[in-house]
Amino acid sequence: MFWVFPSRNGQMSSPNIEDYALIGDCETAALVGRNGSLDWLCWPDFSSPACFAALLGTSENGRWLIAPKSSGAKVTRRYRPHTLIVETQFETSSGVVELIDLMPIRGKNSNVIRIVRGRQGRVQMRMEMLLRFEYGRMVPWQEKSGAAWIARAGPSLVILRTSETVEEGKNGLLSADFTLKAGQRVAFVLSYGRSYEQPPAPIDHEKELTETEAFWTKWCMQSSYRGPWGDPVERSLITLKALTYRPSGGIVAAPSTSLPERIGGPLNWDYRYCWLRDASLTLAAITDAGFHEDAIHWKQWLLRAVGRDASQVQIMYGLSGERQILEWEAGWLPGYQKSSPVRIGNAAVKQTQQDIYGEIAHALFHAREAGIPCDGLELTLQQS
Repeated sequence: MFWVFPSRNGQMSSPNIEDYALIGDCETAALVGRNGSLDWLCWPDFSSPACFAALLGTSENGRWLIAPKSSGAKVTRRYRPHTLIVETQFETSSGVVELIDLMPIRGKNSNVIRIVRGRQGRVQMRMEMLLRFEYGRMVPWQEKSGAAWIARAGPSLVILRTSETVEEGKNGLLSADFTLKAGQRVAFVLSYGRSYEQPPAPIDHEKELTETEAFWTKWCMQSSYRGPWGDPVERSLITLKALTYRPSGGIVAAPSTSLPERIGGPLNWDYRYCWLRDASLTLAAITDAGFHEDAIHWKQWLLRAVGRDASQVQIMYGLSGERQILEWEAGWLPGYQKSSPVRIGNAAVKQTQQDIYGEIAHALFHAREAGIPCDGLELTLQQS
């Protein structure tokens, strides 16, 4: 079953926040609009600078669009069952195509895979990619290497691979026009690496699709929830898992920054960090649902982040437990629907919030009640 997301004027307008879908590899995440535009991606991790930042500005701040060339398509979309793989269907007057978006769980490198599949008829498609590093302002060096395009800026490198012919236009816009008939498939793979190293090797996108589906399906099978709201509960749990920074076990509050509390207002904060309050509630949810391995991983992150002296606890930390988080403003970005300023970092790290002691105690108690044993670090913290 497909979920239908009608836009406010009946056509494919620029996405509202509710029209974005989340994909991720448990180290970073991207937001893909129902119009086929990937408008937010920070690489290599959640708190890194964005290379696509149209979410907080315009297409000139970086985006990656794949959509029919004709306007007025009927759009339906869904998550593939038990996964973080998004399927967006475009129904045009000449045919139907499906766009599959995913980020495989990271191995050596991080990748975004976008597969376009012809379902009915014949549809003319357009791919446009404008890379802008450092939150939408740094124009990269770009060069063609065989059938691939490589972009470098500062420490970052991305490489685009596809079987379609990609041309470079004004201001570094990469584009491709192609036509899909029923049964045909075209893949676009974007890989991240370091600018001072060799580009990441090609990957088998079909194999990665199969393995990504298997990863999420296997993870969901651990769930012990048997209540009446199985599908929405599972979808919520997948989202919480997607916000986990897999190398350390930390859990970010959100994959984005500066989405406003009120449209046009100034209360725009960066939530790409680990709040003890939010993470404690997440721990309770995943523990109750039977995901004990994830809970243990987070508890170990917590103990490392806090350290031995409980009096030094902060309300939030970086992905790996970093204590220093500076806040600054990206003045070149107009903000989501002109909600400014756009803030990077979060000065709330300096705040004192007494409830976090209770949140930590509750989280550790909840874990123990679920049968997760204490370790030496936890006992030392309790005694300090």
